[in-house]
Amino acid sequence: MLMLRRCLLAYVIIALLALLASYLTDRAANRPVAGDSWTTARRDSAQLLADPRSIKDRALVAVFAAKTYGWRGHFAVHTWLVFKRRGETHYTRYDVIGWRSSDLIRKDYTLADGYWYGARPHILVAHSGQAAEAMIPRLEEAVRSYPYPHTYHAWPGPNSNTFIAHIGRQVPALQLNMPANAIGKDYRPLTHPIGRPPSGKGVQLSILGLLGINLGEQEGIEFNLLGMDLGVNVSPLQVRLPFIGNLPAEHSEP
Repeated sequence: MLMLRRCLLAYVIIALLALLASYLTDRAANRPVAGDSWTTARRDSAQLLADPRSIKDRALVAVFAAKTYGWRGHFAVHTWLVFKRRGETHYTRYDVIGWRSSDLIRKDYTLADGYWYGARPHILVAHSGQAAEAMIPRLEEAVRSYPYPHTYHAWPGPNSNTFIAHIGRQVPALQLNMPANAIGKDYRPLTHPIGRPPSGKGVQLSILGLLGINLGEQEGIEFNLLGMDLGVNVSPLQVRLPFIGNLPAEHSEP
């Protein structure tokens, strides 16, 4: 019992330090916080993707992440899916958005690589060429099979990160490594607490995204307590911290 108490205390201390670090880095980056207007927050392209007309003959798949708006960004990121088939001259984007509609899955809600209400996005994973082309029909099927298209809870889920985690589970070839601060990625219903982690390769035990463990090819070993994920990944070598994400962070190129 004493050992358990010490472990829980260490967990809480690490989480609080990570939250402080997240707050300080947001302040240093002048990221919009509560009080700034979401209607005027930056939404233009972050210039992470090429003009789709310039790569017409190449397919592309990417998953993006950006800090959520306002004070919530100290705690979590928002993630979304982007793809383009060979021959197309436009990108298709899918998010789960928890406002303004009962149909939460939004297609082309905003620019494929746009700032997320003032927060600059980064690419979690990207594939191109034949591998991306072969993946796209399976990604579309995963979008259609998302089990919570009309249910949204910022914590502990289901939310936008639950949606992307579902896609990763359904399409392991995506090789998705969701950051530890993608709150909602570990959400599982009480009726199915055991399954695959968001990478689609490994095993996950999770009770409503509030308590669990991930053992995965991309996740390494990761513990979840009340949505705060803490763990270590071997390949690539990363520390997985609540509120901050994965260190060092992986920023893929399309």
